[in-house]
Amino acid sequence: MAQFRLQGSKVLAVDLTGDAVKAKNGSMVAYEGDMTFKKMSGGGDGLRGMVTRRLTGEQMEVMEVKGHGTCYFADRATEINLVSLRGETLYVEASNLLAADSSLRTGTTFTGLRGASQGNGLFTTTVEGSGQAAIMSDGTAIVLRVTPSTPLQVDPGAYIAHTGKLKQHFQSGVNFRTFIGEGSGEAFQIRFEGEGLVYVQPSERTTFGGDV
Repeated sequence: MAQFRLQGSKVLAVDLTGDAVKAKNGSMVAYEGDMTFKKMSGGGDGLRGMVTRRLTGEQMEVMEVKGHGTCYFADRATEINLVSLRGETLYVEASNLLAADSSLRTGTTFTGLRGASQGNGLFTTTVEGSGQAAIMSDGTAIVLRVTPSTPLQVDPGAYIAHTGKLKQHFQSGVNFRTFIGEGSGEAFQIRFEGEGLVYVQPSERTTFGGDV
């Protein structure tokens, strides 16, 4: 299995011994050894995955890197966070997924109204199985634990990904800036309930309702 490690906080190094890794197309910045590169259609899910992504608007251009040696990946000097999956599912925005072990399955899933708040459609990318994945964040991400007794409210523009058995509830009419008198336009919020981890970045994307 490919071994993921960080070189600083903004470069992902993947050690390969004849195995493969899936990564965001164009994110390879250097490599050592003997490697082959292949562009994959529809995020690596074949024709069905490609059609699904076109319908949902959840776009992810992926390449497969295979061989012996070390390959280095980075994207716009964003921070990189490693996620180890043990038979779990990672739910992540397509723009925040940098790389995943080739043994992990990628797909899309319906997320409800949360997706609409970001203008990215109603679907998000899933990464399933056992292995490692690398996700990106604009600034150093924080990982927040949700338990049945401690639900979590998240600004949709700062949300990156989550794992675990979590339910999402989309809420409109309020956001964090509303409380300090800086809100403008329609406001949104995501409420997570259950048991799991939520990854949040310290920078906000522009959402459907403006800068949330």
